[in-house]
Amino acid sequence: MPFANLKVPADTLTPESKKKLQDAVTDAFVNVYGERARSTTLVILEEVADGGWSSGGTILNEELLGRS
Repeated sequence: MPFANLKVPADTLTPESKKKLQDAVTDAFVNVYGERARSTTLVILEEVADGGWSSGGTILNEELLGRS
C-alpha cells in the first residue's frame, strides 16, 4: 500500500485545498504504480501548530514567515 504523510502549517489549507492535495498525491502514486494503487493509497495530512517548525535551529512561526 502506498503511503504519504504530509506535514503542513496549521490553518493554511481549506477543506477543499486539503482534498485537492490528497487527490494529487494519490494521482502521483497511480501514475507510478498504475490504477491498482488508487484504492490502497493512504495519504495523511498533519497540521503543525505555529512555532512547531524549525530550520537550522530557528523556530519558524507566522511572524517570521510573513503570515501574520
